[in-house]
Amino acid sequence: MKTHCIDAGLVPVLIPLLDSTDQEMLLHVGRAIGRICYDNNDLQEQLVGAEVITSLVRIMSDYPDNEPLVRVNLLALSNLADIDTAKQALSKTRVAEHLVHQLRAANHHEKVEIILEVLHTLAENDALKSQLVEAGIQEVIVEILQRLQDSSKPEDVCSLKAASDLIVSLLLGDSNCVRMVQLGIVHQLLDLLEQHVESGDVSVQHAALSALRNLAIPVANKVQMLDEGVGQRIQMLLRSEMPPVQFKLLGTLRMLVDGQADAAEELGQDPVLLNRLVQWCDSNDHAGVCGEANRLLASLLRHSCSQEVVKAIQEAQAMKHLVSMATSEHAIMQNEALIALAIASAVNLEIIKDTFKEAKLVQNIHKLLQDESTGPEVKYNSIGLLCSLLNSGDLRKEAEEDKMKETLEKLCGHINGNVAKQALMAVQILNEEHRLFEP
Repeated sequence: MKTHCIDAGLVPVLIPLLDSTDQEMLLHVGRAIGRICYDNNDLQEQLVGAEVITSLVRIMSDYPDNEPLVRVNLLALSNLADIDTAKQALSKTRVAEHLVHQLRAANHHEKVEIILEVLHTLAENDALKSQLVEAGIQEVIVEILQRLQDSSKPEDVCSLKAASDLIVSLLLGDSNCVRMVQLGIVHQLLDLLEQHVESGDVSVQHAALSALRNLAIPVANKVQMLDEGVGQRIQMLLRSEMPPVQFKLLGTLRMLVDGQADAAEELGQDPVLLNRLVQWCDSNDHAGVCGEANRLLASLLRHSCSQEVVKAIQEAQAMKHLVSMATSEHAIMQNEALIALAIASAVNLEIIKDTFKEAKLVQNIHKLLQDESTGPEVKYNSIGLLCSLLNSGDLRKEAEEDKMKETLEKLCGHINGNVAKQALMAVQILNEEHRLFEP
């Protein structure tokens, strides 16, 4: 029937009726437009071109207290807003201001969900995102989180997830991130997580952690979040048995300590955290969680550069996992592990050299250097780690017995200049060691 109505010329007849002052008429016109444009890109483009967007926003502004009419307009906007031309048209209206006002006043979960869905779509557009922030969307989201965080009703859980998803969308701009942290939204998200840590909707926890991770990207936010004890509060989730939550938790912690030496040093000596990381590194069931646990271990070493953290990670028997990570299939993880191991070797080689011998680290490095498929950055970092290991007589001996020098001499002619220079330095170190031990 929809197709027949469109073919009969219904759309051009409907559009002028949007100028009516009869609210009952507007209700039926809005409902018809919302239905006929659903899942039809060509018709959506036609309606946007006819400036339907401006009319829908104006009607919502003119009759903000007419709940049925506002709802119909929201549904119509929801069906139209997916296309870019609609978002561009909406950016020239005051839709953000009206939607924030409607969300603040909404007292029924269905209306809250509809508005949040429309807002989530609008937040894909930079201009509309800025307008939403200027209209105070952050304050309204905080109010929703505060109001619903203790509820276990399915409809409230859906609203919580939708609000968390909207936060993730809004956080794609650094200035928005900073402002939201200043408004205190971090602790609202943590309150929400605490309510659901033992049980509850995994998707809510996943969305909230995604938001926290994005919040932790700007340096100013890291400092404020750490000062407010977020690093400690977030560790309550360590007892979660849900892999999607574990994965996001690890990524959030890694983002939080990035470039923050004090936080990395504190967390890097926490036995509860380290023991949990070792459990996840040993897990064969969830490769994503295992990989993120390894990456967090590497981050703790890399950003703390602390002898105490090296000692704590060694005592937790976690160092062997970083050696395994250095031979990962993923170059990013390989480089992170190689840099972390080089730092650990530089600050406290004595207590970890036996672990390196057991894990055959020198031999693994040699394989990476011999493998032609190994990328230049991995080779460069591998040689950098080797240079630190050569400070140990036992490990130097292993390198000599494995004929490492021959491989390094070949790499002195590598096409990548940095690799060639690094290889030359390692050869010089090996030659100097020889001279020291000559009679």
